[in-house]
Amino acid sequence: MLNDVKAQRVPDENYSWGPSDEELASWEMVYREDLFKDQVVIVSGGGSGMGKGMAFMFARLGAKVVICSRNEERLLQTQESINKQLGIDIDCHTMTIRDPQQVSTLFDQVVAKHGRVDVLVNNAGGQFPQPAIDFSVKGWNAVIDTNLNGSWYMMQTAARHWRDTNTAGNIVNIVANVQRGMPQVAHTCAARAAVIYLSKSISTEWAPLNIRVNCVSPGSIATDGLNVYPYQAAARFKDSNPMRSFGHIYDVAQAVAYIAAPSGKFITGEVLTVDGGNNQWGDTWPGGIPDYFDVDYK
Repeated sequence: MLNDVKAQRVPDENYSWGPSDEELASWEMVYREDLFKDQVVIVSGGGSGMGKGMAFMFARLGAKVVICSRNEERLLQTQESINKQLGIDIDCHTMTIRDPQQVSTLFDQVVAKHGRVDVLVNNAGGQFPQPAIDFSVKGWNAVIDTNLNGSWYMMQTAARHWRDTNTAGNIVNIVANVQRGMPQVAHTCAARAAVIYLSKSISTEWAPLNIRVNCVSPGSIATDGLNVYPYQAAARFKDSNPMRSFGHIYDVAQAVAYIAAPSGKFITGEVLTVDGGNNQWGDTWPGGIPDYFDVDYK
């Protein structure tokens, strides 16, 4: 099982990263099944990876789930799988968070159908490994536009809805471990750090509106996103933390639930780190460790 640290240390060469849909539908959770009953939860980037796991989790906890991303095929697959595995219908919307008009349309459609939005999980994002000195203007702008600007458009649109309807709101932003920098993905480090401090700033501004804003920072999580890497490169990610282990998607999903549920009612402007200690020890080199830094301390 993926929550068994020892079992993760030497994955099989043919291992397919990330839990199956059957596992997402049955993984034991610590929360009662009606925790989010009738609440409307939007999860961006909900068609794959951690976002898909969150969609499964919120559906299992009684929420009315709305997932969105640019990839219609993945959205429909997740929608179909949740219906097949859980007998629950969720909504999916093909759109990009980089376009504020599409973000506005998304919220209009969700409110028109469900009458409300209770929780926004900003999970959508993306980056590519490359030495920062080689970033093109287009590449830099693409990452900043998605990870920072897109997250902001979603946050502001949600907040305006809650303000105008005089209802409470809850935002959870999925960020990254930026404390010691992120070599080879400096663009996403800059964007995620901006989201963290943006969240701290607006959590104070929006407290009078009864809107909470927090972040969850995952470390190396076993998701299907690892399947795009060569096996040896992906397998090495588990060594980026002192537990020398991958986290499970539900480690992150349940952290999001903790903040979004009444258990987090007195938490705002915070970052909950779910990384096996990576922020304290260990390095992740998504493009492969350069020879200069490949030091043998033995």
